[in-house]
Amino acid sequence: MFSLITHLSPKALRLYDEKGLLVPAERDICTGYRYYTYAQIERAVRIKNLLWLGFSLDEAATLLSAKEQGDAGRVRTLFAERLVATEHEIRRLHAVQEVLQQQDPLFGGFRMSITEPEIKEIPALRVLSRRERGVYQEAIPRLIGELCAFFEAGNGQQSAAKMAGPIIFICHDEEYRETDADIEIAIPITGRVAVDTAAIEVRTLPAARVVSVLHTGPYSGVGAAYEKIFAYIGGHALALAGPTRELYFNDPAEVPETELLTEVQFPVREA
Repeated sequence: MFSLITHLSPKALRLYDEKGLLVPAERDICTGYRYYTYAQIERAVRIKNLLWLGFSLDEAATLLSAKEQGDAGRVRTLFAERLVATEHEIRRLHAVQEVLQQQDPLFGGFRMSITEPEIKEIPALRVLSRRERGVYQEAIPRLIGELCAFFEAGNGQQSAAKMAGPIIFICHDEEYRETDADIEIAIPITGRVAVDTAAIEVRTLPAARVVSVLHTGPYSGVGAAYEKIFAYIGGHALALAGPTRELYFNDPAEVPETELLTEVQFPVREA
């Protein structure tokens, strides 16, 4: 009856019990049947609604606990983070929709272009840097926004600082991570810089010899540039020599996705 009232399957109720989210008031020792009280209906419905909003089971547990403790700030923070993640997912799905609408499903392929790999010598770069762990789709645009705000008019502390090159995403992980990725965003700068927060620092990216490829098209297709570089490295007796970099030469808010220009750089050494 409880399953019918809450529209939660026995499998879901079993999982919530295992997670400690919704523990039955009683349990039949012989049959294992779970018994819930009328008062638990509201909690069950709240859990279902939170999952529908996209929260994970762990996040739902944190939210319910915060609500019970009267921690309104924590609840607002988690909802704000979910909103940001949802907005990014909406943009990603719109991009997917556009690509699917534009492609010939049988023969067209993706409308993008990738240059042939080339070896480049990159000089040391003085950059404004922000580094943290997170999810790529959420952290990268947010960190870019935070660093770009550093140069906005009216921010008197940094008035002498100027951007001196494209925005750089540096991946410090050796493999792709769905979560807890080690992400750094850096912007080349000139001029005096006054930093009043430990989260942002001025540092020098070391000079590097890199294999470089230019990719034109949606960010979702940049993986093809990585494949091309890997093939080049394997065929030229080279080895990776540092974190990979992506350089963004235009703003997705200002140009169509088909015109986005990204340079992928892999620092290398002789194998």
